[in-house]
Amino acid sequence: MLAIPDIRSAQVVIPCRDLHETVAFFTVKLGFRVDLVSPADGPTTTVVSGYGVSLRLEAAGAVSPMVLRLECGRSGHPAEIVGPDGIRVLLVDEPDGLNLPDGTQEFIVSRMNAGNGWGVGRAGMLYRDLIPGRLGGRFVASHIRIPDGGDVPDYVHFHKVRFQMIFCASGWVRVVYEDQGPPFVLNAGDCVLQPPEIRHRVLEASPGLEVVEIGCPAIHDTLADHDLALPTGLVRPERDFGGQRFVRHVAALAKCHPTDNGLFEVQDTGIGRATGGLAGVRVMRTTGQSGVRAARRHSGEFFFLFVLKGRLDFESVRHGSHRFEQGDACVIPSGADFELGATEPVEVLEVTLPA
Repeated sequence: MLAIPDIRSAQVVIPCRDLHETVAFFTVKLGFRVDLVSPADGPTTTVVSGYGVSLRLEAAGAVSPMVLRLECGRSGHPAEIVGPDGIRVLLVDEPDGLNLPDGTQEFIVSRMNAGNGWGVGRAGMLYRDLIPGRLGGRFVASHIRIPDGGDVPDYVHFHKVRFQMIFCASGWVRVVYEDQGPPFVLNAGDCVLQPPEIRHRVLEASPGLEVVEIGCPAIHDTLADHDLALPTGLVRPERDFGGQRFVRHVAALAKCHPTDNGLFEVQDTGIGRATGGLAGVRVMRTTGQSGVRAARRHSGEFFFLFVLKGRLDFESVRHGSHRFEQGDACVIPSGADFELGATEPVEVLEVTLPA
């Protein structure tokens, strides 16, 4: 008899040609519940459970034989066992920590009107990929829409991430977070830091809601927590989640400070302090000057700009001249010298690692 050490969970792997249709079949028609979605912005894998069985639904071009996946402890085991009638039992190590790729440094421009389209992601939300190629798998940035508004078919869940933030670009969304009090509304200009593995849920959105979400690493798991009810009834702003604290930035209450030769004023969200300097998020607005350029240099691992309003001029010897309009995004590689300017009022979201 073959002894398999320390099995932690079992999943039946079901290949499916249309993942969204198959998930709907199991959840809506048969009453299964979603336990995991990966990745959130373009799911290729969804784990559902019900009636004592866990199913791993995987997007595939063709149907293959049934597979049983056993996640085991790291004490050594064969990679695969073949049973009667071609049944395959895959023995895999239980995931341990984050898979954080080394990543790449690239200059990337994403145009709002380039026609690169919106895909359907988790909970029926529409996703637009702002960093095609994902910088070697290290970062993902998504422009997310909920066109119709109303109740959102979400569930209590959490993300296995190193860093993740949500910025409300348009409309409003009602959300609730673990140990952060009752549900609250994020309005345009507000943002949150979602520290690693904090449980949360999206409850309701206005028609035309748009948010920008940035995460590291690019490919990470979203796991459901069916046992925790939100809100928890606690308010613990000091609680530590993987070395970070939850942040809710309310734009209407934040102060502005001048920067970049007076061309911009900035609202700092406090995310730099809450992450111990890992990441910084701020909103920049022009102060009314025109024809002025601000010299900048980036030497960190990530520098991201998203134009919220107006037009932003970008100038670099290495990367050329560009004019970014509302909804456009840009990633600037480390070591780049560049200038930012504006001939009209502009508002820009800036995200950097480190802060």
